[in-house]
Amino acid sequence: MKKYISLDKRSKKAQKKYYAGFRRTWDGLNPVIRTMPNGKAYNRKKDKEKMRKIDCLSENRYTVDFFMKTFMENRSLTSVLSLIK
Repeated sequence: MKKYISLDKRSKKAQKKYYAGFRRTWDGLNPVIRTMPNGKAYNRKKDKEKMRKIDCLSENRYTVDFFMKTFMENRSLTSVLSLIK
């Protein structure tokens, strides 16, 4: 049978070990709060990706000019992307 030694008389290492037994871990879960990006906000990166997609799909300069003209007239990428589909 082990003899009980009060916490204040134990070594610092033993105290840490004792208190660590009461604590729990997150078990691989990251406790940082995650936020979803606002879908209505303007996203420059998203627009650049869409324009690069248009450039990759076009095979010649005429196609790019056509899409740019459509974009400038309507001021929306959805109208340009609807032409691709």
